[in-house]
Amino acid sequence: MIYLDYAATCPLDSDAGKMYLEVSTDYYGNSSSLHDIGGKASDLLEGCRGEMARLLGVKKSGIYFTSGGTESNFLAITALLSANKRADKHIITTASEHSSIHGTMKRLAADGYAVTYLPLGANGIIDVQMLEACIKPETVLVSIQHVNSEIGAIQPIEKIGTILKERGIYFHSDMVQSFGKLDIAAISAKVDSLSISSHKFYGPKGVGLTYISPAIPWTGFLPGTTHENGFRAGTVNIAGIAAMCVAAQKAVKMLAVDYAHYQALREIVMELASSTDYLTVFQCGNQLPSIVGMRILGMEGQWTMLECNRRGFAISTGSACQTGQQAPSKTMKALGLSDEEAKEFVRISFGRATTIDDVKAFMQAVVSVATERNALRSINEAGTKQ
Repeated sequence: MIYLDYAATCPLDSDAGKMYLEVSTDYYGNSSSLHDIGGKASDLLEGCRGEMARLLGVKKSGIYFTSGGTESNFLAITALLSANKRADKHIITTASEHSSIHGTMKRLAADGYAVTYLPLGANGIIDVQMLEACIKPETVLVSIQHVNSEIGAIQPIEKIGTILKERGIYFHSDMVQSFGKLDIAAISAKVDSLSISSHKFYGPKGVGLTYISPAIPWTGFLPGTTHENGFRAGTVNIAGIAAMCVAAQKAVKMLAVDYAHYQALREIVMELASSTDYLTVFQCGNQLPSIVGMRILGMEGQWTMLECNRRGFAISTGSACQTGQQAPSKTMKALGLSDEEAKEFVRISFGRATTIDDVKAFMQAVVSVATERNALRSINEAGTKQ
């Protein structure tokens, strides 16, 4: 089977896997233990913290390791709000955020926060002027993902960050889809917190991190927590963190090579998609080339996904955290599509192992599926009219 779902998860990098086994065997101590074995693990943990800070272009004291993107997003937002000493309770986010952000917003709304959800422009990018217009005197937090997980739209984090810093509003960005594909160090100074997840860049699952500016006096979500300076509870996953660090080093080193590879693959998709009127590929004003969102006229995305699976291609109907819910794509809805149109959405995403032949084979298959399905649909409609 040809795997085209790297935005959902990546296979474990071989060097990261070796590091995981080595650390599990040789650095098995609890990093909070005071004996020498615990101290050995703690030294490795702090070394990884410093290296991840270097790769992200942030201060080491602001790095907190977590179990992944979902926990990172929740704890980052909770921490930023804990530092708010005003009674104000207004938050701005987008209608296309990851489900972990939307879930957190629903919880906060139940606690009395007012949440404004920004739509996406026709080019997949939020309107910064609309964001400014939505800011109120009581706005305390803005949360906007860097790269959309369904169409790859890259939001103007630097511009947004500048606006929010001038107004003293906290800014969180979900960078789970962008770290390892874009230079995060170039924009990290513009946010107050960010989140990344290891398995999105060939590290192990169940590991991630949050960065929060050391200048922010946050309070931990769970009282009495000691791990990660009180940021989260639970024994620290030293082996997973070390393996993530190895994968992150490789991802940052290969940024330019990988980007060029994905751009070439995307160009093949666009060329072959033009051979049928039934297939729409979503283009953005600024876009990560490794994520390609599309829809086939008259075909539900889950049907397309299953048909592609039958033909030997692993693709997605969107965020893997929502698959199976039968709900329209949040991104498509944020773009203004109807429920019916939004349910036609499918996504492919490339990785280092994806080849030109893989993409050509998939496009030939999906164009065939679209043409056959719509030809049958036309025949059925003609029969109904007779």
